[in-house]
Amino acid sequence: MSVIVEFRVPSGDFELGQILSVEEDSTVELETLVPLGETSVPLFWVRNSTRESFVESVQRHSSVEEATPVDAFEDRTLFTLDWNANQDRLVSAVQANDGQMLSAVGSAASWTFEVRFPTHEALSAFSTSCGDAGIDPEVTRVYNPSDPDVQPWYGLTKPQLEALTLAIEMGYYDIPRGCTTKELADELGISDQAVTERLRRAITALVTYTLPIDGESR
Repeated sequence: MSVIVEFRVPSGDFELGQILSVEEDSTVELETLVPLGETSVPLFWVRNSTRESFVESVQRHSSVEEATPVDAFEDRTLFTLDWNANQDRLVSAVQANDGQMLSAVGSAASWTFEVRFPTHEALSAFSTSCGDAGIDPEVTRVYNPSDPDVQPWYGLTKPQLEALTLAIEMGYYDIPRGCTTKELADELGISDQAVTERLRRAITALVTYTLPIDGESR
């Protein structure tokens, strides 16, 4: 059974987010449900941005062949992007695990994605691929499209699960604490700040998918 995951990634953490860099009040939105294959050319809207300066900025990137305006309105422009998706670690992780991009919306700070995977195993492999590439998606929802009431996958990525498990094993949540975030960071081979952020996201995912939020039970 296929599974759909919604997640957020900082714009600077993957190449497409860096390429489609926009100003604070601008957004980028995927227009079509495009499978990310080698021959796919995505269509996307850019809102509240100067068309000429945006095209100039995009085409400075070495992996971009051309960004072409297709349709223009007062507050938004529709573009096609001819680029080499193989250089993007996030996109490559989606492709390698048979994912299909359903939606993607980007801002100056972050991108929010909705991706369909053929199985939960493929989604798990995608999470592993992201971890191997140094990308830590913040998962906000996981569900089966044909049965949205099925118990969710709890939204944890492999790096988040690893950090949370280690924190529990080393007594980080004990009273008194059995270790510090610095000691956890040394074990995981990442920075103290990265450990703190990873634990925060892990706990947010667990709370979101195991407790009623805003009166709704997931």
